[in-house]
Amino acid sequence: MGMFSAMDTSATGMTAQRLRMDIISQNLANVNTTRGADGKPYRRKTVVFQEKDATCFSNVLLTTLGSYGNGVKVAQIVEDGEDFKMVYDPSHPDADESGYVMMPNVNTVEEMTNLIDASRSYEANVTAFNSAKAMALKGLEVGK
Repeated sequence: MGMFSAMDTSATGMTAQRLRMDIISQNLANVNTTRGADGKPYRRKTVVFQEKDATCFSNVLLTTLGSYGNGVKVAQIVEDGEDFKMVYDPSHPDADESGYVMMPNVNTVEEMTNLIDASRSYEANVTAFNSAKAMALKGLEVGK
């Protein structure tokens, strides 16, 4: 593993988790949005991660023995297929003739849990990055 590979891997993890936190924040900001540009309630979004520069296993063994991975990237941002919540509120401007309003499929507790998870993952990547940086600096001091 190269000297900067660990820092590169941690940097990709920090970038991916930052985007995940942005998407979670967007979900929380739209928890009460009952009508978007398409006329429907906001639909919860999630981030799908993928190994960066993933290749087939046999090629990895043959060409890069000793490499431990290239990090992570965001493969896509997908909308959750869960049904909208129906809430009885006949005074709401978006209520149907029965008095029910279609609310976004965002669960605040779940989003906050995901936000804590993303934040801790980001912190773990920062710690790994700082450890790799400290080791590199100690290696430079060997020649003194």
